[in-house]
Amino acid sequence: MRPIPVDFNVGPLVIHTYGIGLAITFYFAYRYFERRLRNNGYAVQWLQKSFLLIIAGAIVGARIVHVVANISYYIHNPGQIVMIWHGGLSSYGGLLGAIPTAAYLKHRYAPEIPYAKAFDLIAPVLVSAWAMGRLLGPQLMINGGGRPTTAWYGLKYAGETGYRIPVPLFQAAEDFAIFLILLMLEKYFIEHRAPAGALIGAAALLWDIPRFSDEYFWLAVPHLWDAVEVFSIVMVVASAIYLAVLFKNSQRKKAELPEIEPSEI
Repeated sequence: MRPIPVDFNVGPLVIHTYGIGLAITFYFAYRYFERRLRNNGYAVQWLQKSFLLIIAGAIVGARIVHVVANISYYIHNPGQIVMIWHGGLSSYGGLLGAIPTAAYLKHRYAPEIPYAKAFDLIAPVLVSAWAMGRLLGPQLMINGGGRPTTAWYGLKYAGETGYRIPVPLFQAAEDFAIFLILLMLEKYFIEHRAPAGALIGAAALLWDIPRFSDEYFWLAVPHLWDAVEVFSIVMVVASAIYLAVLFKNSQRKKAELPEIEPSEI
């Protein structure tokens, strides 16, 4: 297969497919989160006036973390720092930029939504958006493939020689599977009255496990202790501890509730 075109011309303008893919992904995330807010009885006006700022925070954070993680390259190529259409947006950096921005704006414009509930509502949105983003982002950018491969599923990517592991396609499938699991877990948590905040913890745990394996087997050189791998390990451990503490505290609170005698009902 020929490399997927990373840009095309519309008259004198150069349109980057990577940017179009990100725009579509962001719009999908906005509409899906808006729908989940409405379905749970929350106002959406705060999201409508905050979303562009959240996206800006995500992009800035994603680029800063990527540049810092690859600082030796950008010191010698400072002009490349702003060229996000060549790729180079860290998922963890995007979260570090978007979450504080969104938390502040929610607090300012929608204080009636509990933080834990807001995070549970956004969890499936984030994972489904990542699934779409893998297809419409890295799959359509320069150097978007993984390690070289001679396997039948190898693809050619712009800026890379030979056939490469189509990591974006594999990650899209992983994220979509996690999205379906989260929908099932959400239903289960609601039926069994799980504590608020459980779904976002499950999402972080489920997403970070394949994030580590993807980096280790398909992307990172050297194999171990790449920055993404380290972040993934930290997040897996932190998510597991968070869920254990959350459910333990929930069980303790239920045990402390006074029993209601039949005559009192």
